[in-house]
Amino acid sequence: MRKLVVSEFLTLDGVMQGPGDPNEDRSGGFDHGGWQLVFFDDVFCRRIMDGFANAGGFLLGRRTYEIFAAYWPNQPAEDPLAGTLNSLPKYVVSTTLQEQLAWQNSTLISGNVADEIAGLKDQPGKEILVIGSGELVQTLIRHELVDEYRLMIHPIVLGMGKRLFREGGTPARMRLVDWKTTTTGVLILTYEPMPASAEAAIPAAATAGSNR
Repeated sequence: MRKLVVSEFLTLDGVMQGPGDPNEDRSGGFDHGGWQLVFFDDVFCRRIMDGFANAGGFLLGRRTYEIFAAYWPNQPAEDPLAGTLNSLPKYVVSTTLQEQLAWQNSTLISGNVADEIAGLKDQPGKEILVIGSGELVQTLIRHELVDEYRLMIHPIVLGMGKRLFREGGTPARMRLVDWKTTTTGVLILTYEPMPASAEAAIPAAATAGSNR
């Protein structure tokens, strides 16, 4: 079974909107786009490349797909990120895009999203990597399809914007499995969602320990 990994740039207050460019996503009056760029360093870049090396394909929402498809096919072939993104399969979730997607190796998912993605996970192969795609991620969370979160938390507070974990979401506990810091103060944290059985066991174990 393939692991589905959600990889996101976040601010300290949990905002994921428009990290890469001022005009990336201005919906809701958001005017802080491009906030992530000043935090790049070698540690950060290596971590990104490690994540791409483990990817067997990408799962993208419509908005992220359109941003990527307008940029990455036009980059030099020797760019390792461009080479990976252009060559690996892209699975695009949308109800508005046409059946024939222009970016090479792209497949449209427009039916029962949860079932189709669960089917992708059942196939053999390397990880399925989700980048950006905030609305799609909400669907993945609701259907408990996420196996791992790789969160790059930047030392900046914006006070507005779309968040990864939103009000009204399902409560969940996470297990920290890896962490790293960059020279610019970015925390790179890897979490695995804990199954419901593990969540229920934790309070009981903690209570038993306190009585010894």
